[in-house]
Amino acid sequence: METIFERIIARKLPATILLEDEFVIVIQDIYPKAPHHYLIISKKAVPSLQQMDHQDLEIYMPKMIMAAQNIAKKLGVEDYRLIVNNGPDAGQTVFHLHIHFLAGRTMGENFA
Repeated sequence: METIFERIIARKLPATILLEDEFVIVIQDIYPKAPHHYLIISKKAVPSLQQMDHQDLEIYMPKMIMAAQNIAKKLGVEDYRLIVNNGPDAGQTVFHLHIHFLAGRTMGENFA
């Protein structure tokens, strides 16, 4: 069964896309926790960070971090938070590797 992110990548569902390349797509979160809340999504369908193999980590994680840097430049922000939830007890609700990019407000110790 396809995840919501796979459907967005395949253009079966609409999304506000900020950036995209062959490895990642960056979309606006529909339930933002900050003025700038984007999801940096691996185009490879892997359920979680823990399930990504070493070779994929070497390819996709740098691309995802570079996407975060590009988002910050595009938005003109220097301070931001990146979050990866791994598994349901960590708050992961979509089981497709993604990183939350949050900026535009002072962040506390908690996610929200």
